[in-house]
Amino acid sequence: MLNLLYDSFFEPDGPFSFLRLFNYITSRAMFAALTGLAISVLAGQRGILALFRAGLTDRVRDYGVIDVSGKRGTPTMGGVIIVVATAVAALLWCDLSNPYVLLVGGSLVWFSALGLVDDLKKNRHRDSEKGLSRWPKFGLQAVFGIGLGIILYLPATSPLPPELRDVLQLPFVKTPVATLGWGSVLLTALIITFAANAVNFADGLDGLAVVPAFFVAAVYGVFGYVLGNQVYSSYLQFIKMPGAGELAIFCAGMVGASVGFLWYNAYPAEVFMGDAGSLPLGGVLGTLAALLRQEVLFLLAGGVFLAEVLSVVLQDWVGLRILKRRIIYRAPLHHTFQYMGMAETKIAVRFWIVSGLLMVISLVSLKVR
Repeated sequence: MLNLLYDSFFEPDGPFSFLRLFNYITSRAMFAALTGLAISVLAGQRGILALFRAGLTDRVRDYGVIDVSGKRGTPTMGGVIIVVATAVAALLWCDLSNPYVLLVGGSLVWFSALGLVDDLKKNRHRDSEKGLSRWPKFGLQAVFGIGLGIILYLPATSPLPPELRDVLQLPFVKTPVATLGWGSVLLTALIITFAANAVNFADGLDGLAVVPAFFVAAVYGVFGYVLGNQVYSSYLQFIKMPGAGELAIFCAGMVGASVGFLWYNAYPAEVFMGDAGSLPLGGVLGTLAALLRQEVLFLLAGGVFLAEVLSVVLQDWVGLRILKRRIIYRAPLHHTFQYMGMAETKIAVRFWIVSGLLMVISLVSLKVR
């Protein structure tokens, strides 16, 4: 929005010459990150107090030998702080006429609404198992994914270059490895549903999910900037995606908002993210992956989330349903480490370290192809 000031008042030698900053993606990305961070930190304490007064406190599950009694009564739905901070940063610093921004903003709204409904149902029934049931939740996520997939595939609505509308790309490979046709719609729905639930599964320890999430957002922000830039995309032999650079600004705002949330969510957490935060974070990351046609990159950059999902599939579908026995102690994976006696803070920090390493490897894939 503020980039309109550049169009309206900028003169090279005029009194508002400083407005040239609003015309640069890098400058607006930095301002967006600072805006998201400031809103999260400054409004976070009041937001947490409001959640507590409204009785929106966590209803933890009984994990048997894993003691979670200290977490009862902690305010939940704190992910609203991330969503609001990200939205304000995007409204201020993004080009709101950009189709990439509109689509990722739609993802933020859709998955935030879904997460809020889920958390409110849990709170109403005072039971963490009484939110939206599994299949309706998956269905609503898939509806958005299919809708976005159709928009990206059809020539009349897609902001993507024709060469990228229906292809599959792999990290470290220069050219698309397959043309999917209408299968690209299915791929979009799958990656969005997968990402939303993967972040949701990882949100089980203080600070565990938010750090890997903003690492992945940072990766897609860098990719968006590179793919939208004529010089860098040409040098690195990517197909240029006009307008994709605005996603770097959106991602920067989300990174700043997530770092600010970590201020309160780090151990011992003063607030939990809840589905109101984990679903929109995951949904936005999946949307970014689809918009940039870098879906498989999520499995690398978000390797921690992949491990959490695989642990649930291995335990619930293979172990308990087919083999009729547990394969690992607990699922998702972080609860297995808890069961083995590892401290919660050590688990979270080690997951952060792995996520940071995967972020670096993902960024290396820009050059090594």
